[in-house]
Amino acid sequence: MIGEDFEAVLADAQRGDEAAFARLWRDLNPSLLRYLSLGGDNAEEIAAETWATVVAGLGRFRGDEAGWRGWVFTTARRRAIDAARKRTREHRLGWKASTWMSDEVPDCAEIAADAMSTQDAVALVRRLPAMQAEVVLLRVVADLPVAEVAKLLGRTPGAVRVAAHRGLQTLATMLSDAGVTPGDSEPLRR
Repeated sequence: MIGEDFEAVLADAQRGDEAAFARLWRDLNPSLLRYLSLGGDNAEEIAAETWATVVAGLGRFRGDEAGWRGWVFTTARRRAIDAARKRTREHRLGWKASTWMSDEVPDCAEIAADAMSTQDAVALVRRLPAMQAEVVLLRVVADLPVAEVAKLLGRTPGAVRVAAHRGLQTLATMLSDAGVTPGDSEPLRR
């Protein structure tokens, strides 16, 4: 997170300062790619579409850093849903379609982040129920507050907390069953 400098960096980016926008991008893009990569191979394409949308609306954005993160991840989620719909239409027409939005949207948790590589975490998170996976991912990887995740998913804050708790518990159980404890392998790169 950028922290205290966020307002100044955002204002500079809105005035067209490329270095300021690059700082916003460098801060958020790794988490954005991790979020999108859990759904399929076209994460970079969806991220590019997300950033194009963000650039187009940058001058209109008003809010703090949490609001910024929520706005970017909401935009990414909408682009991912659009891509999934497009693949569904293509599949119905007999074109090749990928599996971006399957029944189980993968996710990540801090305990997994401390215990395994990114690829291992993604494989593990793919086994969580869709709601738990997405909530944990948005809370842990995207670092969004409960209220932002609730708004983004159209759920109550209580439902978000419950899904995050259950997802983290399930991940901890999976890791324990696999004999992995925090620190046993390479940490997840954030």
